Amino acid sequence: MITILLVDDHQLVRAGLRALLESVDDLRVIGEAGDGDAAVDLAVAERPDVVLMDLSMPRVDGVEATRRLAAAGVDTRVVVLTSFADQPRVQAALAAGAVGYLLKDSDPRDVISAVRQAAAGHVPIDARVAQALLPGSQTPAAGHTLSGREAEVLSLVAQGMANKQIARQLGISERTVKAHLGKVFRQIGVADRTSAALWAREHLGTSGVGMS
Repeated sequence: MITILLVDDHQLVRAGLRALLESVDDLRVIGEAGDGDAAVDLAVAERPDVVLMDLSMPRVDGVEATRRLAAAGVDTRVVVLTSFADQPRVQAALAAGAVGYLLKDSDPRDVISAVRQAAAGHVPIDARVAQALLPGSQTPAAGHTLSGREAEVLSLVAQGMANKQIARQLGISERTVKAHLGKVFRQIGVADRTSAALWAREHLGTSGVGMS
């Protein structure tokens, strides 16, 4: 059973999401919050598997709430659900720690799929949002291609693995994983793990990213 926290300042939106998500057997909504401050308190107390997070809310917005959850070490996967698809907002949310980004006009089936993907460690990104992220990325220049180990680390990031899991999988230290990722980010021109995962999908054929 995948547990979910709904965060949106409109009660009607939360009610609609609850009805949608609880229409399938493997999803359960365990709480609702109308602003980011309440969302952080509830997530810390309830530890949901997935948080569906609006961005534009009173008091504390979704980006700041996501940042606070990451800082608190709450083991939950934040998926943004918003009306905004502009690059600055998308990048801010992902940099804060969100693992997915959906738009509110998404097909209901895609929302259900995104929750399942996020809970499984994947990165559900609306295709329209992905296009806003990729223009700044690049193919490594000649003479600066990714090494086999760097490509391996990047592939595992795209599968949703944390640095500690990657280190264990490859038999290297977590510090070495961080060093590899820093070099990879510079070479492909991205600033966060989700953008790197999107790059991996485009260039390495990794399947852990995107909407099914």
